[in-house]
Parts: sequence; structure tokens; C-alpha cells
Amino acid sequence: MTNSDSLKATKFNLLNFKAIPVRIFWITSISFFMCFFAWFGIVPFMPDVVRDLGLTPEQKWNSIILAVSGTVFARLLIGKLCDKYGPRLCYTWLLMLGAVPVILCGLVQTPLQFLICRLFIGFIGASFVITQVHTSLMFASNIVGTANATSAGWGNLGGGANRLGMPIIAAAVVGFGVADAEAWRYSMVVAGTICFFMGLVYYFFTQDTPQGNFKDLKEAGETIATKNDQEGFLTVIKDYRTWILFFVYAACFGIELTVYGTMDDYLQNTFQLERITAGNIVLSFALMNIFARTLGGFFGDKFGKLKGVRGRVLFLAFMLTVQGIMLISFSTTTSIIIGFIFLILFSLSVQMAEGATFSVVPFINEKAIGSVSGIVGAGGNVGAFLAAILLKSKSAAAEKAAILANQGLGEDIINSAQSIAASHAVSNGYFIIGFFVILAGMASLAIKFSNVEEVINEDVNVAPELATIKVKS
Repeated sequence: MTNSDSLKATKFNLLNFKAIPVRIFWITSISFFMCFFAWFGIVPFMPDVVRDLGLTPEQKWNSIILAVSGTVFARLLIGKLCDKYGPRLCYTWLLMLGAVPVILCGLVQTPLQFLICRLFIGFIGASFVITQVHTSLMFASNIVGTANATSAGWGNLGGGANRLGMPIIAAAVVGFGVADAEAWRYSMVVAGTICFFMGLVYYFFTQDTPQGNFKDLKEAGETIATKNDQEGFLTVIKDYRTWILFFVYAACFGIELTVYGTMDDYLQNTFQLERITAGNIVLSFALMNIFARTLGGFFGDKFGKLKGVRGRVLFLAFMLTVQGIMLISFSTTTSIIIGFIFLILFSLSVQMAEGATFSVVPFINEKAIGSVSGIVGAGGNVGAFLAAILLKSKSAAAEKAAILANQGLGEDIINSAQSIAASHAVSNGYFIIGFFVILAGMASLAIKFSNVEEVINEDVNVAPELATIKVKS
């Protein structure tokens, strides 16, 4: 029987295109990028959508929350499906079926239709889980953190690249004679079509593991998953470490999503920046995914080499603490220069914390990586949902009070008061969220591994025979 661990890549050489793990890495990263690109593709066009469909402020907020909510259920489900059917088939179907609501979003005619599409578009956010499962199956433990973090970071980049890419697509379709008011619709259709064809690429050019697909390996008698899928999933949900990482990922990726989605308005209201300037700052925040998340996985692997899996956990706790401190500090500053410095440090630390989280995930239960990844990944969207609800409730209440207090004083005065109230409310929300992030860092220290788990997790993928000797001794 072939040892699957011995076939995993032990070096992170992304130019070795002949190697199966490297080919999988590139295809899964590009697929993830396109899913995030399509998931947040409507964001640059929201002013056009509001005007075209007549969305109320409440409907606009609800569309944001629905897009995040749909992902929670999809991530919980997709992880278990990956363990059972393999990442290749799961990604193929997710890309092809997920393309449907993206395309339909460009055809909607009513606010309700738009909200429904936003809900189902959120399902393609489950692509993150499949990406992490696939890279975990392809790379050995000494570099799995780096591989996971890099594929995730480059995929997440799609959520920022759409700020440049979608307007370019819109300009291209306008060049073909499409009216400006309809350009956002055609752009969504194009994004959805690309996702559909990426599904075909995934089916024909990838495989589940270095030695083959799940179906073929099972028929050949290879053990590539738990003998009892239900038992494996129950084991995962009973493991307290899974739920700590659920909380941890809510505190890093969930908060990044929320901050990314609210930062444009906050920078304008707090520092009186122009919309274009604020948008460029937020874009630079997203572009840091090119390297920041990789750093988190890289240092997770380094600490793992020095102190075992416990070293990975200690590094994760440190990065979460730094992230919380940076967000609290940013929320209290009124200087654009100092604020920009803290925002960059927050961006760096939050993305490194995400990479560090998934340098720990593969070691919780190596026979059910998909289930663990799905639950932890869902935690990110739960965090985003709760943080968005907090900021929405505080901001809405403050703005309403400001409008009532300044009624009759003129539109400019009311708008100014509303802007100040929103700034203070969101600032207070960031401050509160920062303390929850620090709490998550403290909670992560409760993640423990037995001596046997430490030996197996850090040695088996690099030298299986060495792990056997150590366990016996």
C-alpha cells in the first residue's frame, strides 16, 4: 500500500510545474481567487445597483449580511463533503453551480431578487475550505502552513482585485456598445462565466491526492479518509480544539472582512478623505494578502520546527494579541498619519493570524481535515456576521439620534452631524472588537496536543519511519 505522506511535497518550489502538488497549488489558488473576485464583484458597483434597483439603506446592509451568512452553511457542509468525495469533485461542482447566482445577479430586476442572489453567491465563499483541504493533502507538515497560507492569501486577493478588475471589465463591455448603466450587469455575467469554466479546468487538470483521486484509491483499497465518515465528523465536532479555532478564525478573518467592508466610509467620516483616496487605502489593505498571510504560515512552520505543534499555537496567540492591540489603537487615533500606520500594522497582523490559524488546522485531525477546515472556515463568516451586526446597530442608532437632534438646521449640518455620529459609533465598535480579538488570542493557548500527537504531526510527513521509532520509544 502506498504511503500518501511520502508523496507529499516537502519543498515549496512553485516553479516546479511538473510536480503534481505545485500544479494543484496554482489551479486551486487561481480558482479561489476567481471565487472571491465574483463573491465581492458587486461591491464596486453598489452605487449603480442602489440607483438602478432603488435599494433602501436597510436593503443595502442586508445584502452585505446575506452574502456573508450564506457562506457559513456552505463552509460547514463542504468540509465534510471534501472528506467523503475529495476536493476535486467538490471544487468542480462549487465553481460550476456557484457561477449560476453570479450570472443571475446581472439579470435581477427587483431588490428581492438581488438579495436572494447575494445570499447564494455567498456559497462560493466555501471555496476557501476546499483550497485549504487540497493544499493540506499535497504538502508535507514541514511546509503545509506556508502552502495553506499562500494559497489562501493569494485567493483572498480576489476580494480586493475586483476593485480594479470589475471596473475594467465594465469599461470593456461599454467599449462594445453597452450602456454605462447596464455595465455592472454584464460584468457580473462575465465573472460568473469565468468561474464556470474554472470548474471544467479543475475537473480535468487536478487530482485529490499526490497518488490519485479518492474514488480510484478507495477501489484500490487505499485508506485516504476515515473508515466511517459520520464517526470522523462526530469526532471533529466533539474536539474542543476545533471550536477554539472556530472562535480564533472569527476573530481574525471575520474581523478582516468586516473592517474591509466598513473602512471606506470610516476613513471618509473620520479623516474627511475623498472617496477615491479612501478606496485606494482599503485596496492597499487587501493587496497585503500577497505576502502577509504567507508570512503567518511561514513563521507557523518555523515555530513548529522549533517547538512542535505547540510552537504553532504560541505564535498564533501572539499574532492575535498584536492584531487586537493594533485595532484598538487605530480606533482611538484622530491623526490620519498615525491612523494609517496602525491600519497597516493591523492589516499585517490580522492576515498573519489567518495564516497562523491554518498552520495549526491540519494537525487537529489528519483523517478529517475537510471537516475541521469547514468548521473553522465557517467561524470566519460567523465573526464577520456578528461584527457587522454590532457596527450596523451602533451606527444606525447614532445616526438616527444625530438626525433628530439637528432637525431643521439645514441639510449640510445634518449630514455633518450624521457623519460624525457614524464615525464615533464605528470607532467604538472597533474598540470593543479589539478586546474580543485579544480574548481569542488568550483562548487559543488552551489548545493542547499529547506527546504522541506532537511526534506524529511534526515528523510523520517528513520521515514516517522516524515518527514510528519515536512513538515506540
